[in-house]
Amino acid sequence: MFGWKKNLNDLMAQLRPDLSRESLGVGPDFPGVAPNPLLSSAARKRNAELRTGALALGVLVDWREVNSNPRVVLMFDVETADGISFRGIADEDLTITELTRLAPGQTLPVRYRPAVMDHYVALARDADPARVQQLSEEIASRKRT
Repeated sequence: MFGWKKNLNDLMAQLRPDLSRESLGVGPDFPGVAPNPLLSSAARKRNAELRTGALALGVLVDWREVNSNPRVVLMFDVETADGISFRGIADEDLTITELTRLAPGQTLPVRYRPAVMDHYVALARDADPARVQQLSEEIASRKRT
């Protein structure tokens, strides 16, 4: 079973073209959407690292429902405190209520891994509102100057 990871990513892109790297707007560094992140040790490790990642702000661009959990892939235009901008992809399990509240253009706090920069982000549900407001002001002041 040599090269199964490449084949798995190709298979996902064939089965769900809307989840391909091109459709999501990311480059070749993006490892792809796992068919089942709970069964992938790499996905579990990534999710653990993202829970303690650096805080950033993401503007919701679009989302794609992956299955009926509802598991969704969220696409963000992310802006970091350091002034880095990138397309971020979050693979999240949302409640029906959270799903119905999604709207393009929403700004949400996200976490990312600065050392990896593989386009993966996670919703920062535990973020301190005061820290999110401070980050928002930092980013806005940088854009004004």
